[in-house]
Formats: sequence, structure tokens, C-alpha cells
Amino acid sequence: MIQSRVTSKAQTTIPRAVRAALGLRAGDSVAYEIAGDHVILTRAGTADDPFAAFSEWYGDADAKAYAGL
Repeated sequence: MIQSRVTSKAQTTIPRAVRAALGLRAGDSVAYEIAGDHVILTRAGTADDPFAAFSEWYGDADAKAYAGL
């Protein structure tokens, strides 16, 4: 089992083997999923759709207007 320590500031280093397995590099984001008494760490996906983060403002009219960009 791979382990790392949590500092007094609640920080930890992601071990090299885990970074390699997830293909993580400096600047990448990770996502945490709590599953009962476990936490699942995954590489956070990046949105190819620039409007994905603003779904409440994105509708069919926007899709049509910006389809060619």
C-alpha cells in the first residue's frame, strides 16, 4: 500500500507511483469521491466544451450561435 503524510496545514504530496498511474503533472487537477470509509482519487477531467462550467447560461440558442467557433 502506498502512503503519504498529512501536514499541519492539511497538505500531502501525491506519491510518485500514484502520479505516474494517473498521468499527473504539475498544474493538473485531481478529484475526490467519498465512498463510505474510502476516498477515490482520480485525475479531474478537463472540459472540452467552454460552456460546460456555465451550464445555467448555456442553451440551444447558444449552441447554435457558437457552433462554428
